[in-house]
Amino acid sequence: MAGYKGELAMDYTLSFLDPKRYFILHDLRIPYKDSFFQIDTLLITTRFILIIEVKYLAGVAYFDPVFNQLIQTKDGSESALPDPTLQIKRQERHLSDWIRQQGFPTIPIHSYVVMSNDRTIIKTSPDNHSLNGLVIHRHSLLDKLSFLEEAAPEHQAMNVKKLIRTLKKHHREATPSILQKFSINEDELQKGVICETCSHLPMIRKHGTWVCSKCENLDHSAHIQAMKDYELLISPTITNTGLRSYLGIQSPYVAKRLLQSLKFPKAGTKKGTIYTLTFTEMV
Repeated sequence: MAGYKGELAMDYTLSFLDPKRYFILHDLRIPYKDSFFQIDTLLITTRFILIIEVKYLAGVAYFDPVFNQLIQTKDGSESALPDPTLQIKRQERHLSDWIRQQGFPTIPIHSYVVMSNDRTIIKTSPDNHSLNGLVIHRHSLLDKLSFLEEAAPEHQAMNVKKLIRTLKKHHREATPSILQKFSINEDELQKGVICETCSHLPMIRKHGTWVCSKCENLDHSAHIQAMKDYELLISPTITNTGLRSYLGIQSPYVAKRLLQSLKFPKAGTKKGTIYTLTFTEMV
């Protein structure tokens, strides 16, 4: 509900822009390297591009520059959220690289986290002087756009219509998981590796194979069906930590070997490595 309110408020603000000068795309999901990058709202002009990440939060939004988190305080309770300023800067880099790869000329790319709830109180530490250039209230957006227009350097004008066609051509809709589709909580799932012989759950990993404690069946590849279920039920991507939690194994080294043995596409390094499960593509 909060997200829907935020979208309505943002749409109202954007409605004041001249549609002949400002072109707006919503909910883009663009393939990039071995994964995707997603953008809530992309505003395109001939002189610059603006990435807009909309947040509709009640109460106080404190941007913690030490631990890179957003802390929301509402009705006396605190909750930690990912820092959206890191997200928009990452999106800037990905979009700039992608535009270059598509053969378009260089164009300035800016980004704002826009608080669409006018009552949100924005706070940060006294020495975090860069925040006011990254996070704004909705009612400040039009003034910020005017400033960007005036400050934009002279350069080769972007072929906006061609860029929009290319973005739309490469856009890929996200396929919702079954849990999302039917509003099922992940905690409700029975996790683990199922024995194909007697359907006992879970099997135990011992000495490089899976052992059923009920019928004593041994199965070297029983984890594959469990990972297929994960892709279908939860997500097409998985981390080492996620795999260990789902299969019920303790060792990160065992999880890494299982993932690497199936030669899944991956992005990131070390603990941040994300594997893309490709079972559905094999069907």
